[in-house]
Amino acid sequence: MSPRPFTIQTSDEALDDLRQRLERTRWPDAETPDDWSQGVPLTYMKQVHQYWLHQYDFRAREALLNQWPAFITEIEGLDIHFLHIRSPREDARPLLMTHGWPGSIVEFQKVIGPLTDPDTHGAADAEAFHLVCPSLPGFTFSGKPQTPGWGINKIAAAWDALMVSLGYDAYLAQGGDWGSIVTTAIGAQNLGHCQGIHITMPVVGPDPETMNDLTEFEQECLAAYQFYQDHDSGYSKQQSTRPQTLGYGLADSPIGQAAWILEKFYQWMDCKGLPENVVSMDELLDNVMLYWLTDSGASSARIYWESFGDGSLREKPVTIPSAISMFPKEIFKASERWAAKRFVDLRYYHRRHEGGHFAALEQPEVFVQELRNAFATMPR
Repeated sequence: MSPRPFTIQTSDEALDDLRQRLERTRWPDAETPDDWSQGVPLTYMKQVHQYWLHQYDFRAREALLNQWPAFITEIEGLDIHFLHIRSPREDARPLLMTHGWPGSIVEFQKVIGPLTDPDTHGAADAEAFHLVCPSLPGFTFSGKPQTPGWGINKIAAAWDALMVSLGYDAYLAQGGDWGSIVTTAIGAQNLGHCQGIHITMPVVGPDPETMNDLTEFEQECLAAYQFYQDHDSGYSKQQSTRPQTLGYGLADSPIGQAAWILEKFYQWMDCKGLPENVVSMDELLDNVMLYWLTDSGASSARIYWESFGDGSLREKPVTIPSAISMFPKEIFKASERWAAKRFVDLRYYHRRHEGGHFAALEQPEVFVQELRNAFATMPR
């Protein structure tokens, strides 16, 4: 099917319902420690609640998100939502960018301009890109699969089909979080159209041959992985085993949905103790709103259920040109020599000193430069 234009059009009734639910919020008692170790502190969520209820202007934020051309197309019987921003440059290269959970296209709003139109963003000599930014199946404005089967490998093949259907027989791909995993799968499938990939979260186990000779950074990578397993992975276990049970609470309570998302922004961003140190409350709530208004709590969680048991996360080799930018607060980190075991044509590997899991949102200028440097190493 030909893509049909899409505009976010939120009804007054949906916003009125949200306001009423926020006004009727029933709060839990406060956490016992004086930190975030039990989850989002009550005082912080009450601050979010007050801002959301009395200061946040969704109509203005909706207009901001609608500034970029968006479309819906059908792939494998499912509606897929995507942004498609063509560069004014004739020599621009097509670039597919994929978000993860609990992210959305909101993550890319600060990098769209510099990547598509560097001439007007102070980088006239930089390479330009035509951007395609799809919403994952079950996320925000994409369709919600009605039957099992939409795991990572199917999404990767669908993304390749999307790019070809848009006339991009040759393209580059980039992703973070699940977007990194989808992008890696695109590279592993190697259907003949993707010329190279860039990711920020390499899913790569430690190389057993290095375990007796670990660098300081590799020890840091192992420690981060252990922290995730011990203290930070409960959400993943729930979403990969019982996403439907979780979904009832997320569908019914906006504060519940917000807390489920914001705790991960706090934990995974390089924010030095408070998310608003690196992003605005408006940006945080923009992302929450896309999940709330589309009732995507359960449907987005199912990507975990789909992908953890179908072999999607096996470390299949990637032979096409690859690049990795490693940010210090990323969940899963890997050294260059570990990564090179899987990404056998690793053209670019660079460790940054600032930034976290949501790199495009946290460090947009650095993120743009990383993409430019990475893709400069790959054939046109």
